[in-house]
Amino acid sequence: MRPATMVATHLDAELQHNERRPLLTNRADGNNNMSPMQKAIGQTYQSTAHLAKLLPSGTVLSFQILAPTLAKQGHCSDMNRMMTGGLVVLCALSCCVLSFTDSFRDEEGKVRFGFATPRGLWVIDGGAPLDPLGAAGFRMRFLDFVHAIVSAMIFVAIALFDQHVVSCFYPTPSEDTKQLLTALPVGIGIIGSMLFVSFPTTRHSIGSTLSSQ
Repeated sequence: MRPATMVATHLDAELQHNERRPLLTNRADGNNNMSPMQKAIGQTYQSTAHLAKLLPSGTVLSFQILAPTLAKQGHCSDMNRMMTGGLVVLCALSCCVLSFTDSFRDEEGKVRFGFATPRGLWVIDGGAPLDPLGAAGFRMRFLDFVHAIVSAMIFVAIALFDQHVVSCFYPTPSEDTKQLLTALPVGIGIIGSMLFVSFPTTRHSIGSTLSSQ
């Protein structure tokens, strides 16, 4: 009976020792064993996810829903490539166009939407137009073109991180192509984030969140 008692005591001591260990120890050890390239790719995925929040939510959501189906899970025919390419182009154009939209709250507190023009804001939801003085604050600016181009760039970076899309166009990429497909979204993400931070916009375009005030 004494050996059995000693074994039970040893097991209890080991169990108590494991309970005192942090739950994330193994995950931290795994991150420490990652190569610099793997860490960079992981950080880029996180950065791109944050940048996606700057894009119209409806456009990004539509792409995430339609891309796996149109790309046929990466096993594309010529028709699938055409449809997937068309989806990427349409979504990128959508990001550009929506960069010129804005929203405001009227006297009743309802959210109104419109397109920025050189003269002001063209209200597109069928409501009464803004007075000239109020519309002047929404007129088209050079910054809108910057954000339109950057939004399209960010969307292309997000599309390049989609494995279904990449596999559709590059089913058997060479080593040079793999390096390009890894480095290009990283460069686009860095440049896009720098431009968004350096030139912030005050517009609340369609698909973005408008404050309650």
